[in-house]
Amino acid sequence: MPWITYVIIGFVVLILIPMTVKIVAEYERGVIFRLGRLIGAKGPGLFLIIPFVDRMVKVDLRVITMDVPSQEVITKDNVTVRVNAVVFLRVVDPESAVVKVLDHIRATSQISQTTLRNVLGQSELDELLSQREKLNETLQQIIDEQTDPWGVKVSAVEIKEVELAESMRRMMAAQAEAERERRAKIIHAEGEFQAAERLAQAGSIMAKQPTTLQLRYLQTLTEVASEKNSTLIFPIPIDLISMFMDKCNSQSGNKDNK
Repeated sequence: MPWITYVIIGFVVLILIPMTVKIVAEYERGVIFRLGRLIGAKGPGLFLIIPFVDRMVKVDLRVITMDVPSQEVITKDNVTVRVNAVVFLRVVDPESAVVKVLDHIRATSQISQTTLRNVLGQSELDELLSQREKLNETLQQIIDEQTDPWGVKVSAVEIKEVELAESMRRMMAAQAEAERERRAKIIHAEGEFQAAERLAQAGSIMAKQPTTLQLRYLQTLTEVASEKNSTLIFPIPIDLISMFMDKCNSQSGNKDNK
């Protein structure tokens, strides 16, 4: 019964082909173990392995976006905040990612959580709010150093949200309002000071050159006359009155002498 033999052979071939022929995509690598010993990483494309002897573990080389759960952190100035972040990582050494760590994604997540608490706990609240880029770089360097033996590269760490208590938010809003009022008062005082300086300079010039006062008087009359007013008030400079008073006093003195 040769046909039974052919059926058995065909059945065995159908079983062995998927176990022998392996295909990995461009963004993957296949880490091969032969009888438990590491052979190396293969791919991308098609390659053969020995059935029942070799075992392959696929590793994805694409960038993985991993969310770091919200962590409660006490800052250096004793303010409690809740902070979450996002970590961008990828495998650069597939052999180390399989051999040296059980689950490189979970291990990186745990390292990221502890590092986030440690780094932000050494920073003040103002630094956390205003110098976020600096903290991101510090977090990236520390986490990348920890994951480097696992063949994992952490390319970036971004702090997403910083949640403050309601009482702290009210205090910060009051502080910001007080700061704006302080700046407004300073600007107003500087304006008054500059105006006083200008008036003092103008008064000094008018005192040295009385004709400027007369010109200013005529300009004021022109501005008042341009308005449609029923009543006009003409201010008379004291210098003009003093001239007439001096003249009258001189004439009365001459009459007394006669």
